[in-house]
Amino acid sequence: MLLRKVVGMSLLLPAVQVSASCGYGTILHPRAENGTLEVKDFGYFGSKGPTVWVALDPTANALCASGNSQSPINLVKGSQSIVPAAELKLAIPDMPDGATFENLGTTVEVVAAGGNMSFGGTAYTLQQFHFHLPSEHLDNGASMAMEMHMVWQGAGGEVAVVGVFVDIADGAAAGAAPQDGAVAAEAQSRRRSPSLRTRSKRAAQAAAPPLPGIKTGFFHVNAPDNEAKVSSTLLETVLSSVAEVSTPGSTTKTKPLVMSELVDTLAAGAFQTYEGSLTTPPCSEGVRWLVSNQILSIQPDTFLGARSVIGFNSRFPQNTPGQANVLSLAAARL
Repeated sequence: MLLRKVVGMSLLLPAVQVSASCGYGTILHPRAENGTLEVKDFGYFGSKGPTVWVALDPTANALCASGNSQSPINLVKGSQSIVPAAELKLAIPDMPDGATFENLGTTVEVVAAGGNMSFGGTAYTLQQFHFHLPSEHLDNGASMAMEMHMVWQGAGGEVAVVGVFVDIADGAAAGAAPQDGAVAAEAQSRRRSPSLRTRSKRAAQAAAPPLPGIKTGFFHVNAPDNEAKVSSTLLETVLSSVAEVSTPGSTTKTKPLVMSELVDTLAAGAFQTYEGSLTTPPCSEGVRWLVSNQILSIQPDTFLGARSVIGFNSRFPQNTPGQANVLSLAAARL
């Protein structure tokens, strides 16, 4: 299915102000021309949490409580179409001078300095990537320590998000990740090892009947399961600066970023794909999601540092796309 223009807000009414962390820097929520960083006015618990996002702006945020294609979701093995990474033609240049790293109040975000991806005949440009803690998508009902969202925009207003699970390194297999991010050779020499979950998934897949192929031939629902967990020098480098953006509205510059490490990692795998929404207000639908089966790992101290700044910032899992909104279901049963 080709991505429609994102719905849920008017692309012709720029006066409408929304709080889209996931869509920040895109046509959904452009950055201020004067460079002023906008701190978001929603939250993840209490009177500003996901269950009341619609009440913060009933018109702009209506889809948060009524949309039938909301994100995140539980990614059940075999339920989503699979696209091999090679089909996306991912290309992101290294950032030898570092990148702007900012605290939006609801997440921390790296402003991209370029990057291209192609999907379904649409060319996308990378706008930014940010983090959620714990992961917003579930992997067969299991959450991960974090999830990175890479937000892309097409020339026609299309929005796509590449989701990448982030886990905590364990044991000697992880090793100590380099911190400066400046040496590409070190980044590309990281260890790659299939996880225990991968082996259990393969067994379940072998026992399950195959899904029918999609007629276009673009997707491969029965693509080989080559999930891997990979130590990420890139994330170690980015998150080593997180203490410098501990205050909402603060910005800093990261150390040099070897984006080719991430591209190589993602290119070795595949993506589960579906059409959903932003996971932050206004919960706009028509967003093409591509969730990688390549899991990045970071050191425990790196995770703890990120958690001390980001805190909890995950929306609860939504219903299967096409089914009734979970908040609408709850309201009907009151």
